[in-house]
Formats: sequence, structure tokens, C-alpha cells
Amino acid sequence: MTNALLVYPKHPPTYWGNNYALDLLGIKAAFPPLGLLTVAAMFPSRYNLRVVDLNVTPLEDADLEWADLAFTSTMIPQRPSLEQVVERCNRVRVPVIAGGPHPTTFHEEMEGIDHFVLDEVEETFPTFLRDLESGTARAVYRAPRKPDMSTAPVPRFDLIDMKEYHSMCLQFSRGCPFDCEFCDITKLYGRVSRTKSPEQMVAEFDRLYELGWRGPLFLVDDNFIGNKREVSRLLPVIAEWQKERGHPYALFTEASVNLVRMNDLMDDMIEAGFDAVFLGIETPNPKALRKMKKPQNLDVRDENYLFTSVRKIQQKGMMVLGGFILGLDDDDDDAFDAQIEFIQEAGIPIALVGLLTALKGTNLWTRLERENRLLDKPVEIDATALNFKPQMDPRTLVEGYLRVVGTIYDSTLENYFDRCLTLLDNLNPVPHIYKPVSRHVLYLGIMGIRRRLTPDQLPVFSRYVAKVSRDHPRLLPLAVRLAAMGYHCEKLTRQQTVLREFKAYLKSELASFNEAGRGSDAAGVADTFIREALQRAKARQRAIPEGFRYAGDGIAESLAAFRLALSSEARPASPVNGNLPLAGRIPP
Repeated sequence: MTNALLVYPKHPPTYWGNNYALDLLGIKAAFPPLGLLTVAAMFPSRYNLRVVDLNVTPLEDADLEWADLAFTSTMIPQRPSLEQVVERCNRVRVPVIAGGPHPTTFHEEMEGIDHFVLDEVEETFPTFLRDLESGTARAVYRAPRKPDMSTAPVPRFDLIDMKEYHSMCLQFSRGCPFDCEFCDITKLYGRVSRTKSPEQMVAEFDRLYELGWRGPLFLVDDNFIGNKREVSRLLPVIAEWQKERGHPYALFTEASVNLVRMNDLMDDMIEAGFDAVFLGIETPNPKALRKMKKPQNLDVRDENYLFTSVRKIQQKGMMVLGGFILGLDDDDDDAFDAQIEFIQEAGIPIALVGLLTALKGTNLWTRLERENRLLDKPVEIDATALNFKPQMDPRTLVEGYLRVVGTIYDSTLENYFDRCLTLLDNLNPVPHIYKPVSRHVLYLGIMGIRRRLTPDQLPVFSRYVAKVSRDHPRLLPLAVRLAAMGYHCEKLTRQQTVLREFKAYLKSELASFNEAGRGSDAAGVADTFIREALQRAKARQRAIPEGFRYAGDGIAESLAAFRLALSSEARPASPVNGNLPLAGRIPP
């Protein structure tokens, strides 16, 4: 028997991950590693399998001693954690096999991997295992075509402890009919939306139910409605399944904005138990939407089409979460206030705002490469890092972005709770979706949040709970859940501010050293300054809360670069201040 260790590297904290909100519930991660669990179902029975999700449990030396092979699947933000996993496996000579979206795009730049099994692996993984067992395995395996989804197995949820997760997840389709300029989904999965059959999905719903899961269930499709015919076949089947079992799952998914044009399908989603949908709204700027090739977000007959769409979906009974982008070519200085105004007025509590990133292989990457606007730097985890030259002044763009997230997730949470109230004022409280809970459970939830809020947040939270209790009592459980998510978003915003300010402090210290050095040639003065500067920097580093640190946060690297730069500046050489490699540094 061969021991196969399936390792899922750690995600950095994100707005989507709800790390701090989950901590209120004693839950460790938002979602299980669906890709790895799907691959686990492709192993023959002659393999012993063990899953280690680093978002839930550490990778122990005993795991590596047990393993004959290590398999990983990652997305781009998991890169720093993956590198640590690979280094540990290399050290004890456990072969590493890597797959997933990140290696599929960047495998040529990755080191320490023995074999890459890239793209969608339903057709290639069995071949790889046979080659591996015969000693003829190649370094890289690519899928010859997009596989039929009917070949996808039921994921091995039995290999994880489901109590450690807030939501389970399943996949119905892959691919998207749209081809937005910045998006890599069509490059990875194609523009033809391939789906599983209703029977396959019922089998997966059944498996989760048999294993005891009750609660949130995320359908992870990048565009759930990409194949309208097939999703229309699925929804009545799921609605009947849910009804027969008392609606054990609260469903949510991702979709394109043109969902609002499918009235009957939205009704079917409500019947099936969908309570939330994530929309790629991107920007209220129609000119920028046209430039990014996003026609599904435009309607020439309605200049407020995006706002109207959000409101109609809310009125059906689904909360809208939204993705937004700053740094688009047709953004101007008004883009920041426009984003804030839209998010607030539409009542989108969870708004994921990010700077535009040029992902390798996308149409945006190709265009920017042609225009000589790509920067020679990797895609970074730091939210303020740019890997291309924007049309807007970079400093203005980054400062504007920070103002947007600092406003929608302000320190008092007042703007956040205002959005929640707008949502609740417009949300249809469908009975089988918004079920009552006991007063005891509500009390525990409210008090758990109160204990973690700052003194500035408590009065706003109290007024919010009182207003919801009076005006929307059926929606109070949702309101409490939203409050926990707001707590997470504000704390994450604060975390990113602390990390960014530490890096800015190092840059300022180095600039001060450069300035002082111009007036003194005494080596002793320079040595004293270096010693004291390093002491101050280490003291500030120790002051960063441990809970704010994560793999890839750039703190250790920035401090090492600071030390090196100080030593270099102490010698008579050309200044290197402009080359200090701080994460989030604004390009010239």
C-alpha cells in the first residue's frame, strides 16, 4: 500500500475567508479543500489517503514520515505556504506532486516539485498514477481537452472533520460564456459551461447529508448560470430534495449580473434555498466596463442597471455580495467616491474591493504586455501591490483604494451597519430560507460579538440590533451573522493597515539614515544609528499582534531588506533607498 498525503497549503487572511468571524464560532476555516477531496476520489483503493488542511491543522513531522508521496493543490494566494510545504517535503525526500490553478499558470516558475499534473485532471490523473507506479512518470502532465463533467467523482468528504468548517462546497459547472479582459477563468476552464447532471449533484447532496452536514453549502461555480438550460434542469430537483428534508442547506453561489434578466430562474433559486449570490459588479463606470469587455453589466436602456439589478435580486430574497475593482484604465479621481457611494446605496455589506491585477495568460496581460505596461514582478499577496503601470498615478490609486476600504469598513462599523440595514429593508424574508432560531441562540450570538467589539463600535452595534429587532424581527438571525462578518472585515482592514504601516516605517527610517549620512563621515555615528534603528524596528515588529501575522505577510523579508540596506548605506556606495523591496511599494 502506498501512503498518499494530500496537503492543502494555508490561505492568507482575506475578506472572503471570514477568519475573525469564524473564530467567534470556534471554527477554523470557511471551506474545505474541494479540489483535493475530488482528486482523493480518483485514487485506487491500493492507496492509503490522509488529508492535511493547513487552514485547520499543522503539518506534523509524523505526517511526512508516514507519507510516500505528497499531493498539493493551490491557488495563487497560497504560494508562500506552498513553498514552505515543498521545502519540508524536499528536506525529507518525499516527492511532491502539484496541481490546481496556481501551478497550471505558473509551473515554469516553481521549484522543488517532482511532478505537475495540471489543468482539469479527470482524464490525466489515472495515467499519471500508472506511470508513477511503473517508474515512467513525466515531469509535466497536461489535459488534452476539457473533460466531460460526468467523469467527476463524488468528493471524499469522509477524509476531513467537517466540524472544522463553516460551509461545505460542491461544484456544478466549470467554464463561463463571458470573456472579461482581466479574468483567467475562461483560460483555465473555457467558455463553454460544462455541467454535472442533476443525478450527480443529488448524489453529492446525499453524501454530505449522510455524513451529517447541515448548514451553509457553497456551489463554487465561477458562474453558476453560465449554462442556463442545465441549471434550469437542476434547480427544481434540488428544490424538491431540500423540501423533502426540511431545507437542511442554505445555498449560495457566484453568478454574472445578467441573472437579473432570468426572473423564472431566480424564483427557482429561491425555491432551492439560495440565500446569497456573489456578483462581479467591478465598477459603476460604464466606460470602464466596456473597456474590460463586460457587456453583461450594461444596459443602454437603464443607466442605473447595476443598482437596479442588485435591488431586484435582494427583493427576490437573496443577499448580494459584490466584487469591485479599482485601477481600471478608464478610472479617474472620481472612481473612489463612486465605488463608496454605490456600495453604500445598494446595500452590499460584503464588498470585496481590490486593485486590478494582470494575471498571466489573460487578455489584460496580453494587452498590457503589448503596451509595455507590465512590471517585472510577481503577483503579490499584498493588497496594495501593483504588477503593471496604471493610467492613474500609482500613489493616487493606492491611497484612493485605502480610502475606499477604510470607509466601507470604518473603525466604528457605522457605514457597514448602514449597508446592512439597507439590505434588510429591501430583502424579502422567504420563510424556508430565513428560519427562526431560539432566543437563547440569538442572545449568545449577540453577546459573543459584543465582547469583541471596540468601545467605539458598541453603540452603533446596539442601535443596529435594536432597529432590526423592531423593524425586521424575522431577519434578526441574519443580522447577527452579518454583524460577525462586519467585525471580521473591519479587523482585517485594521490588520492590513498595521502591516502596511510597519513597512512604511522601515522605508522612512532608511530615508532618515540616508539624510543623516550626508552630513557625517564618522563610521561610529553610522554604526550607532544602525544599531538603534534595528532595535526600534524589532520593537515595532514585536508590537504587531501575533494574530495579524501570516505566511507571506512580508514582515520578515522587509526587516531583512532593511538591515541589508542599512549595512549597504554605511559603506561609501551609491544610494539604494529606492530599491528597498517593500511589499506594497508604489512603483515610480
